[in-house]
Amino acid sequence: MQVLMEKDFDKIVERLLEKPYWVIDFLPMQVPQDGGGQFFAVEQYYMHEQHERLRQQFADVLLKLNCYHDLHVYYGDEWVKNPEPATLVEWLTDALKHSHLCALIDDGTALITASGGDTNMTIYNPSPDLLELLGKLATASGLFLWQPQENQ
Repeated sequence: MQVLMEKDFDKIVERLLEKPYWVIDFLPMQVPQDGGGQFFAVEQYYMHEQHERLRQQFADVLLKLNCYHDLHVYYGDEWVKNPEPATLVEWLTDALKHSHLCALIDDGTALITASGGDTNMTIYNPSPDLLELLGKLATASGLFLWQPQENQ
């Protein structure tokens, strides 16, 4: 495992957080604010009773993405380039419970984040090719890739 200096990674992350973003989610599209149904109850169900399944789906996307792209992953207090698969899954598991994970793709062209309390991962500034790949990986894992309306 290669631990990297912070370099300008923090600045890169700040810049990317201002870029257009998409989400990888258990739902196929954004739920309207005035929509019917019981989104919050279902979301809570996925965050608690289906946590392990959702974590595995997200892990599948990240691990397979790492076959095609370098990932610089920030967890705890360090950046690590292409962490071991088991380590990446361990960090993601912890992040989805009560923390936050950032992964810069290809030295900072795009960013993926996962946080505790969320039922999605967010992808900032993906290229068209990266979006196509992420769409395929999400679908293969039983998830969906879409862009929030306020971000289009």
